[in-house]
Amino acid sequence: MSEGRLAGKVVLVTGIGSGMGRVTAELFAAEGAMVVGCGLSIDGSAETVRRIEAAGGRVDASAPVDLCDREQVREWVEGAAAKHGRIDVLYNNASMPKFGPFAEQPSEDYDFTIRNELDLVWHACQLAWPHLAASRGAIVNIASVAGLQGARTLPQAAHAAAKGGVLALTRQLAAEGVSAGIRVNSICPGVMATPPILRMYEELGDDAPVAPIVERTVDGRPGDPRAVAWAGLYLASDEAAWVTGANIVVDGGAGAYM
Repeated sequence: MSEGRLAGKVVLVTGIGSGMGRVTAELFAAEGAMVVGCGLSIDGSAETVRRIEAAGGRVDASAPVDLCDREQVREWVEGAAAKHGRIDVLYNNASMPKFGPFAEQPSEDYDFTIRNELDLVWHACQLAWPHLAASRGAIVNIASVAGLQGARTLPQAAHAAAKGGVLALTRQLAAEGVSAGIRVNSICPGVMATPPILRMYEELGDDAPVAPIVERTVDGRPGDPRAVAWAGLYLASDEAAWVTGANIVVDGGAGAYM
């Protein structure tokens, strides 16, 4: 692990308690990073720590951390910098949307989604920015194909608005990051086999709202979350030293054709 693609780097990862955050934290640790994670679930974060340490990786986790609370984010970021001496990468994975038809969705659901999908990215990026400037580091933001195209069967207007905001913010931070020496990129996952999607299929089967999207993928199944983690590994590593303002779509090809 001392010779991995992230060897010597201190990498902050949000939302490590399950799903894409967990597999990303595991992969980054396996590639030599000192992973500093956070999550809402104490038990979920502890399980991720257990798995990484059992594999011989290095990890430091805090939970619960509410990323919508700017002071909690500040405490997490500053604590990581003080303890580990630097921050090289910020990986904004955490996300918590609420879905519903646009015409009927309460404004409270919209506000909740914007806070938990866009505002938390803003806070983490802004608070980590001076540390990333010092290390000439990188930010990887997890957006979504929802920010690129609409879906007829999936009521996701609030989610689409938030993730579209993440994409726009990524491009602007990439522009402002040039003078600071900070690279900023994003990934747009499609329908991935995360716990919420798997539960949806268990409950609804082929009637799941995401089914028409998934059937267009290369294998007709929700994606393995590790596919997103591998893309994130590239963007976080020095291999992507000349890549900023880019977005990688990881959706099994579902958005490439009609």
